[in-house]
Amino acid sequence: MSAKGIFLRRLAVSAVTALSLVSAVHAADMSEEAIAERIAPVGSVYLEGEAPVETAAVPSGPRAGDAVYNTYCMACHSTGAAGAPKAGDAAAWEPRLAQGKDTLVSHAINGFNGMPAKGTCMDCSDDEIVAAIDHMLSL
Repeated sequence: MSAKGIFLRRLAVSAVTALSLVSAVHAADMSEEAIAERIAPVGSVYLEGEAPVETAAVPSGPRAGDAVYNTYCMACHSTGAAGAPKAGDAAAWEPRLAQGKDTLVSHAINGFNGMPAKGTCMDCSDDEIVAAIDHMLSL
């Protein structure tokens, strides 16, 4: 066997030995608390009506354009990711505005090219999307 092969074999044996020792040390704590911690479930499953389900807070009213922009739009429209026009870049928005604001709003609501429908804000109303567009155009 070559020197390289001997080295790799010793390395593999050392790795297996180290892993065995780590597992043995971890399993050595046989207290009831340690055992309970090791076998505790990592999640819970509830049947409908069995336990209350925590849900995200439902907006109490329409969100402002800057709030929608900062939460859902900023990732792409501040960096230009996927060809998104940057907020505040009048030259990038000019050809889009030339098609008319109705077309711009339709693209934002229904998705266009790389932009998903409503820019991933699936719980945004159409008015909130329009407010986000107005906010981007005002920057």
